[in-house]
Amino acid sequence: MPAPDFKLQLQTLAVPGQVRRRRTLDSHCGAVVRSDGRELINFCSNDYLGLAAHPELIAALQEGAAKFGAGAGASHLLSGHLTPHHQLELRLAAFTRLPRALYFSTGYMANLGIIPALAGRGDAIFSDTLNHASLIDGARLSRAEIVRFAHRDCTALATSLAASRSGRKLIITDAVFSMDGDLAPLPQMLDLCEHHDAWLMVDDAHGFGVLGAQGRGSLAHYGLRSPRLIYMATLGKAAGVFGAFVAAESSLIEWLLQRARTYIFTTAAPPALAHALLTSLRLIEQGDDLRANLNVRIQQLRSALKLKRWRLLDSPTAVQAVVIGGNEETLRVAEALYAQGLWAPAIRPPTVAEGSSRLRISLCATHTQQQVHQLAEAILKLEQQTVSQ
Repeated sequence: MPAPDFKLQLQTLAVPGQVRRRRTLDSHCGAVVRSDGRELINFCSNDYLGLAAHPELIAALQEGAAKFGAGAGASHLLSGHLTPHHQLELRLAAFTRLPRALYFSTGYMANLGIIPALAGRGDAIFSDTLNHASLIDGARLSRAEIVRFAHRDCTALATSLAASRSGRKLIITDAVFSMDGDLAPLPQMLDLCEHHDAWLMVDDAHGFGVLGAQGRGSLAHYGLRSPRLIYMATLGKAAGVFGAFVAAESSLIEWLLQRARTYIFTTAAPPALAHALLTSLRLIEQGDDLRANLNVRIQQLRSALKLKRWRLLDSPTAVQAVVIGGNEETLRVAEALYAQGLWAPAIRPPTVAEGSSRLRISLCATHTQQQVHQLAEAILKLEQQTVSQ
C-alpha cells in the first residue's frame, strides 16, 4: 500500500477554505499586539482579565524560577512534585470551595486523564453535542458507551439517562461553550444527576476567573455544591499563566492521582508556573473591577452589533460569535478586519458545524471603549457591503 500523499490531502482542505494559518506575535499577549510587523487590536486571546502580562505575575514567575529552577525534572509521583505544586493545589481547593484539587499540565491532558479514569466498559458517558474536543477525545479513550444529547437540551438528557442500563453514569459538559459563548444549564443537569445517580463533570475553561463571586467560576455563578460535581478548569486563560486542575471530593481526587494516566506518566509542569499561579489567584480574587469592565465591554459590543444578515449568537460571556455562514465569506471578512488592524479569527469546520462559520470575538478587561467601537463599526460596514452586493 502506498504511503499517504499529504500534499494531495492538504489540497482537499484548501478547496472548502479549511486550511488554518498560524501567525507569530512579536509582543506579549494583550489587547494590542504586534504581528507581521503591524500593530493589531487583539480579539483572539482568551486572556479575559488581561493578566498574562501583569507585572506582579511576571515578577512571581521570575521569583519562582529563581527559587525552584526552570523545570520539575520528573513526574509528580517520582520527584517532580515541588512545594509550589502542593501549595497551588491547596489554594485551588480553597478558592473553588471544594475538598481537594489536582494540578495538570494542560486542560487537554486533564480531560484525557480524568474521563477514562472515571468511566470505562459497561459505563455510559452523556456528552453535549458542542463539547470541546478534549472532552470528546477523553470520552472516546474511556471505551464507555457515549450518548450524545442535543446542545443544552436537558429534556433529551433526562430521556437518555432514564433509558440507560449502564453501570456508572457520567455527564460531561463545558460550562461556557468555547465557540458559542453560551452557558450550560448546570443546575438542571445536577438535578438530573441526583435523580439518576450520575456524576457531573464540568469543564470551566472559559468561566474560571470570570464568572461567579470573586471569579470562582461557573459553580459559584450558579451557587452549586454537591459531592456529585467534578470541576475542571484551565489556568492559561483568565488566570494568565498555564496548566489546569480538577477539584472534587477527596477520595475521587485520590483515585485520579492513582489512575489518571496523563497525570501519572508525564513530567510535572515547571514549578515556577505553579508559584506564579498563587499570585494569579490573588489577582483574580481581587479582580472585581476587571470583571466589571469586561462586562461593560460585552454589553457595549452586543448593543452595537445590530446585524441584518449575519447573526450574533446569544452569549453573556466574553466569547461573542458572529455567525456568517460560508467558509470563504467568513475568511474574507476576517482578512478585511485584519487589514484594518482588527484581529478577530475566522472559525470554520470541523471546529464548528458546516454552514456556521463565524468570527469568534474574545473580549478582555483591558479592551477600551474605542477599540470595541472600532470593531463593531467595521463589522457593520462589512456586512452592509455584502448585503448591497
